[in-house]
Amino acid sequence: MAININNLQNTTQVKNDKVEQQLQRQQATVQQNASQGANQKQDSVSITPQAQQFSKLTEKASNSNGIDQDKVDKIKQAISEGKYKINVEQLARRIVHFESEIFGKK
Repeated sequence: MAININNLQNTTQVKNDKVEQQLQRQQATVQQNASQGANQKQDSVSITPQAQQFSKLTEKASNSNGIDQDKVDKIKQAISEGKYKINVEQLARRIVHFESEIFGKK
């Protein structure tokens, strides 16, 4: 019985071609799935109006130096005109309360 060597080589080549085609199809499928997945997976964030307002107020507070210059100017003017009255009893109570908070909580 004679064996056709040319036919065996041809069969092997056909099998290799089929494997290559299958690998190419798999790679194309993987790339297509990856591109579809990238397009489909998009994160989104929505900020509530309260959070937006809080953000604006926080920014405004951080940019502020904490001094109400209008109030300071009014008090300076009232002192210079002799119109600023000090409630000494209330001032004394607040000083005592302040010192008790500082020194009383050791």
